[in-house]
Order: sequence, then structure tokens, then C-alpha cells
Amino acid sequence: MLVVMQEGATEAQIQKVIDKLISLGFDVHRSTGALHTLLGGVGAKDWDPADFEVMEGVKEAHRIASPYKLASRHFRPQGSVVRVRGVEFGGASVVVVAGPCSVETAEQIERTAALVAEGGARGIRGGAFKPRSSPYSFQGLGEEGLRLLREAADRHGLFVVSEVMDRAQIPLMEPYVDVFQVGARNMQNFNLLRELGQQRKPVLLKRGIAATIEELLLSAEYILAGGNYDVLLCERGIRTFETYTRNTLDISAIPVVKKLSHLPILADPSHGTGRRDKVIPMARAAVAAGADGLLIEVHPDPDHAWSDAAQTIGPGQYAQLMGQLRLIASAVGRSL
Repeated sequence: MLVVMQEGATEAQIQKVIDKLISLGFDVHRSTGALHTLLGGVGAKDWDPADFEVMEGVKEAHRIASPYKLASRHFRPQGSVVRVRGVEFGGASVVVVAGPCSVETAEQIERTAALVAEGGARGIRGGAFKPRSSPYSFQGLGEEGLRLLREAADRHGLFVVSEVMDRAQIPLMEPYVDVFQVGARNMQNFNLLRELGQQRKPVLLKRGIAATIEELLLSAEYILAGGNYDVLLCERGIRTFETYTRNTLDISAIPVVKKLSHLPILADPSHGTGRRDKVIPMARAAVAAGADGLLIEVHPDPDHAWSDAAQTIGPGQYAQLMGQLRLIASAVGRSL
């Protein structure tokens, strides 16, 4: 349910509504907008909106029909802004996070950090723990990779995004990363999502390989229900009948999610296509469709990347992409 308080409602009036919600068995989540305080109630079944609408300070009360209550646009009609080291997702700017699929060596990650920072990216992405389809593929450098990533990011003024695969990795990763990334394979790892809901660092949640938009939002709900409202969604392509590309990047998911949810959404055209020559056009399309950010795989020598070389762009393509994105962002009333 959702209770909208009147503009200027006192703290005592708000607390009285919260107390009543709790007495009915609701878990209460508070959101403060520009004019109104919103109280989202999750958990109870039987209640009458009129019981709340007659209370002092209450403007209106609604049932939220969607199965995801806190991820719904109704909970924060104005939209959410997620801040990472002073960078805002969901604001006026399109935020680019770029870097290699995996951290390989100190030299590689230093060159990549310098490259992406110079081009205008605000964050660097890189895997230290790699969930690979084959057990014989490179699995990442672990904590050493995280250390290299953190040091390179700090030297070039970037924030760090890296994938967490298991609850046990969270304490290890926490000192090194600014955003925990949940990959497509773990989108419905609910134990991991619950644990990330207890953290106070943003979470980037990727859409599962065959997940519907509703399933993506329900997974986000697990994190939000734990009290962590700093969730970024990511469209990274879904598996379809098409075999020419690695996945089918669902560009239509971007405006759909922005209608259904208040959470910022990014696009990952690298995983979405699996083809280097398709990354740039799909990145352009994602920004035109309203994406709040992009996740791009960039490597100083992409042909010799240790993982996902086929979908990784090099310095020249990255510079070309960033120049084009500035024009497109401006055309849709945003900046880069």
C-alpha cells in the first residue's frame, strides 16, 4: 500500500500513520519527495484505505496492485537518483562506466583506467571474480584484481563497479568497490539479494538471461525490502531465437522500466550483442531511448583480452562512441 502525506504534515502526524501501519503488520518504508512524504507498506493483506485517509496529515492512500511495491513508480513518482562518489544516476547526465571484462594485470588495468577517464567515463568496471560458462576459462584474479582495480580507479578519479557472485564475497569486496554488480546468472539468487539489501552501497542489478521485466523488478524488490534503496537496473540482453548476436538487447525495456519503476536503468550493449561492431550503434540507441547510463567493455588491446574479446572495443572505437553519445544526449535533453 501507499500513504501520501499532505504537504507540511508534521513529524508527529507521520509517526502516527507509521505506528498504525506497523500495528496492522506492515513493514514501513519512508520516501521523502519534493513536496510530500510517502509511506510504503509491505506485508499486510486486509486494510481499508479510508482508515488512513481520515487521519490527520494524510492526503490519500492507495493499494499498489503490482507485486513489486517498493520498486514501483508509485513509491517515488519523481524518480530516484542514485549517487556514487558524487556522480548521479537518474539525474540530468548519462553516466558511462567502462572497462575490461576482467582485471588481468596491473599494466592492463592502469592503461584502461587512463583511457576511459580521458574519454569521459565516470566509473570503471572490471571483474575480479568471473562467472564463466566454461570451468576452463579465466576465472579472475580475486582480491588481487580488486586491489589493482581500486588503485587504478583512485589515480584517475573513477568509481569502481565489480561483480559479486556469492554472499561470502561481500565483506572481501566491500573495501574495494563502490557499486556491487549482480550479474545475469545471479539475478534470482535471492539469498545474495537479501544480503545486498543489508548493505549501504549501491547495487547494479542485471536482467537475467531469460527474465521478464516484472521478474527483474521483483528481484530489485528483494534489495529494496532490505532497506537499500540505491539500486541500479541494467538491461544486458536476453536470449531469443536469434543466433547472430550473443543476446538480443531489449531497447524497449528501457522506456518500459522507466514507466513502471522509479529506479535508474543502464544498458550494457557489450553483453547485449556480444559483437564489437554492434556495441556502438546499440549504445547510441540506448541513450536515445532514455537510458540513465551505459556499461561498456573497453580494453587497450581488445584482440588479446583474456575474456570476452569479441565484444570489447578498443581506444579508437571508444573515443568515437563518446563523441557520438555527447551529441545524442544533448538531442534528448541530457548531458554526458
